[in-house]
Amino acid sequence: MTSTVNRRTFLGSTAAAAATTLATTARAAGANDKVVVGVMGLSRGRSLSVSFSKRPNVEVKYVCDVDTNRAAACAKLVAGTGAKAPTPIGDFRKILDDKSVDALVIAAPNHWHAPATIMAVNAGKHAYCEKPCSHNPQEGEWMVQAAHNHKRAVQVGTQRRSGPQTIDAMQKLHEGAIGRVYLVRAYYNSARGSLGRGKPAAVPGHLNYDLWQGPAPRTPYLDNRVHYNWHWFWHWGNGELGNNGVHTLDLCRWGLGVDFPIRVTSSGGRYHWNDDQQTPDTHQVSFEFTGNRAITWQGLSCNRHRGGGFITFYGDKGSMELDSDGGHTVYDGGDKVVEKVVGKSRGDIEHIDNFTAAIRNDTPSKLNCEVAEGHKSTLLCHLGNIAQRTGQAITCRPKDGHIFGNQQAAKLWSRDYQKGWEPIV
Repeated sequence: MTSTVNRRTFLGSTAAAAATTLATTARAAGANDKVVVGVMGLSRGRSLSVSFSKRPNVEVKYVCDVDTNRAAACAKLVAGTGAKAPTPIGDFRKILDDKSVDALVIAAPNHWHAPATIMAVNAGKHAYCEKPCSHNPQEGEWMVQAAHNHKRAVQVGTQRRSGPQTIDAMQKLHEGAIGRVYLVRAYYNSARGSLGRGKPAAVPGHLNYDLWQGPAPRTPYLDNRVHYNWHWFWHWGNGELGNNGVHTLDLCRWGLGVDFPIRVTSSGGRYHWNDDQQTPDTHQVSFEFTGNRAITWQGLSCNRHRGGGFITFYGDKGSMELDSDGGHTVYDGGDKVVEKVVGKSRGDIEHIDNFTAAIRNDTPSKLNCEVAEGHKSTLLCHLGNIAQRTGQAITCRPKDGHIFGNQQAAKLWSRDYQKGWEPIV
């Protein structure tokens, strides 16, 4: 894309020309076709770039980051694996303009996930979007609508959905291995340091801060936000619940067999460090569903000691503990071990292969975490954060998770956008 095309012109023309664009940029898929991708956001994207480049008949044509240092380093890293060297670029819209590219891999900060996905499918591309799939609930609904309207494959990066031992565990739960499952408990613990207090600073010459902000309303550059600490500010991130909690909540929801909650409560706050972070470092959330079922999630950002397993499912005939690597242990009603399965794969590579197969075979419905499923799990994170931010229990419609009876909470369903960057579905 040339610099003479502004953001609004690009967005508007892309949406208006979607039907013809799909015909010209989406290749006729075949089982032996090479899949060409561009990767956007080179923190998590570094690993994804290498993983995609190592898959059979997959080419990483572009690696993109608003930090020129990161783009150049990632291109060198991919080339060092023996793969064809990708082109390092700073503006992902060049990827969307290239008709040879099949898919955009989105690993930029959370506030970019939905807008970039929507722009990609509007341009006829498929998308692999890292978790959480959106910054707010409205964006998640827009993503689902856009993907389905354009019949594009949009895979959300909760890769344990593709882990062989995890799939096995879920099948056992659904077949009644521990009876009727009524409660799931999930945990995430880390040992993060303090952010300190950010100070105004000059934007580094290698960073395009305006494009980094993209759809988010503009804020001054401070020295403790970019490249990672944005996670802990509501303007761009979703806290620990959206950063890592989404992985466990996705498995909880899958194993419990539920979609949208009817009630969400939250407690916790900034208990460990006194710094700039806005999101909780100590957080407990409860999600209630129809049929007398519930999920609880506990996150401790600053203490690694965890009591209990990664995820524990409780049923009326026993329980199951799920390990982070996909392994699981089944217990009977007397808490005796019935079966123990060792995890062999978290599912990262299988998730990528599932995505590229959906592109080659034109089977978006065969994705292991198609965007509609990814949205449901991400929505739990959003609702937990909304309950935390408002300090109130929230009630939701079981058909779609929408908040009702609470105007303060409902206002957080969406966000404001920088003029010219509003998503267009």
